[in-house]
Amino acid sequence: MLTAFHPANILLPKPGTDMSKWSVVACDQFTGEPEYWARTERIVSGAPSTLRLVLPEIYLGKPDTDDRIAEINANIESYLEAGVFTEYKNAMVYVRRVQSDGKLREGIVGAVDLEQYDYRSGSKSQIRATEATVAERIPPRLKIRENAAVELPHTMILIDDPDRTVIEPLSEKASELRKLYDFELMQGGGSISGYLMGESEISAVDSALGELSKKSELLFAMGDGNHSLATAKEHYERLKRENPGVDLSNHPARYALCEIVNLHSPALEFEAIHRIVTGVDVGHLLTKMQETLGTSPGGDGQKLRVVTQGTEQSLTIHTPLSKLAVGSLQTFLDDYLRENGGEIDYIHGTETLKTLAQAPNAVGFILDPMDKADLFPAVIHDGALPRKTFSMGCGEDKRYYLEAREIRNS
Repeated sequence: MLTAFHPANILLPKPGTDMSKWSVVACDQFTGEPEYWARTERIVSGAPSTLRLVLPEIYLGKPDTDDRIAEINANIESYLEAGVFTEYKNAMVYVRRVQSDGKLREGIVGAVDLEQYDYRSGSKSQIRATEATVAERIPPRLKIRENAAVELPHTMILIDDPDRTVIEPLSEKASELRKLYDFELMQGGGSISGYLMGESEISAVDSALGELSKKSELLFAMGDGNHSLATAKEHYERLKRENPGVDLSNHPARYALCEIVNLHSPALEFEAIHRIVTGVDVGHLLTKMQETLGTSPGGDGQKLRVVTQGTEQSLTIHTPLSKLAVGSLQTFLDDYLRENGGEIDYIHGTETLKTLAQAPNAVGFILDPMDKADLFPAVIHDGALPRKTFSMGCGEDKRYYLEAREIRNS
């Protein structure tokens, strides 16, 4: 293969499985909406489902987290032993996702070589993080992965392909390919279909990616699932540290399953990720923000909106700490919460944020989205952006768990 993107031994549920119950949204979505996950639980009921194989982040840090992780690993083993999966060797899957807004998003599921991925700031690797990676977020995810026999990705990696040479040509061949699945996604997630790519299609994608790599120093940039891929990387590096002198070049953990998507897909829209801060003295926080960032209504500078208990105000940052408003705000909030306590969460929808900001001792911050055309140049020039700088679409349009892959050495 010419690049870090490879075919993989892909697992899918055997024919006859109710796919609408099998596939659930990425674990880092709807973390402020427990009712979403309660509905998912009711929809899935006793059917085989990826809900039994992942840990929704709404449960992270709860007293029963360790029990949930042990149950996940037991469920994985049970599914493998019961023959729930069918394996497709050396495969790639062409994916057609019709989003909740009716727009078509195309992608290819395969595996990336973690030897060619480095999430650290200043990396020049073929695969790079687009946002700062928070080291503290890796250990709980690593605890899930380290004993898991199977990985299920919600990782989406972007390619900068304005001429549409890599993914889009597959659209014309879809009718000739073997359809692996075609179904409606639960809870307003739109629909999805997947097609098994043949050797000629895989070769064509490899060649096109090789040509694309000659045009830019950055071929693959993280879109979604940055911390999940960073966890896969750390798991692989830990295996190497714990097995000195052992050749792990062909170990399954060297690779991580993902979907690549073209940045220039019309369906791919960047949306801002807003902040909700709870458990704080709101007046004190806003006063400190004014002192630190020079916030005031109107004027030129970085813009944001502040929402608290039904009121909303537009503010301008006149003393920025970063090139982006999100970076200035995040730097301030990190320092403030470290010194004064409180909790922060990241919210994808403005209406959800406004609802949460009505609670006592809560304040929300609404940010404007960045232009997606600026992503690759910014990462090349400045390195990773502040964490949670952007989101690709609303929560319902995030990647749903579907394909899987064994990551232990058989």
